[in-house]
Amino acid sequence: MSLTATVAAAGLAIAGAAAAPGAERPPIHWDPIPYDARRRADMRAYSRRHYGLDRAALRDPKVIVEHVAVASSYRAVRNTFVPNVADPELREKPGVCSHFVVDGAGRIHQLVPLRLMCRHTVGLNYTAIGIEHTGFRDGDVLGNARQLRASLRLTAWLRAREGITLGDVIGHNESLSSPYHRERVARLKRQTHGDFRASSMRVYRRALTALERGG
Repeated sequence: MSLTATVAAAGLAIAGAAAAPGAERPPIHWDPIPYDARRRADMRAYSRRHYGLDRAALRDPKVIVEHVAVASSYRAVRNTFVPNVADPELREKPGVCSHFVVDGAGRIHQLVPLRLMCRHTVGLNYTAIGIEHTGFRDGDVLGNARQLRASLRLTAWLRAREGITLGDVIGHNESLSSPYHRERVARLKRQTHGDFRASSMRVYRRALTALERGG
């Protein structure tokens, strides 16, 4: 099935234009990971190092970042996020996490309250909500009608709830182009990942617009 056909199967007509105001909250499975005082302190210290902000709280988020987890199951993603350990790539705490995970069956899981920061995107954690998707590449998500539909519904609801603009719904690979990108550590100023590239996000944002317009 072509990508266009898959998007249509999700109940969407690919189109552009302004989003409709408001969105219904989709079903969300609350499954919190440990976020105790130690993890909060580590997040606060991270925030000071990278953003010059003395807090672990996520306030007035301006960005939604879409990720591909490089994992086949929700459980595998959650197990990665549970421990508060230094990550193998950047070797610092707190442990990595995202606020939400959308699995291949289209179920949405929330792991962290929206009032707290998660480490999911260098340069944007201070202002970004993170959404992970099970799968290994962009096409796994865009080609799965149930997963894509759930992801779009979640993003539309978050966008309406927080007043986030369509252009600030970005893929991880687009992080460096965000006007909100902010990084104090020199070696990380150009750091990003390859998931949800600009070409994939053009498809995603068109589908999001169509959904918000009643597609």
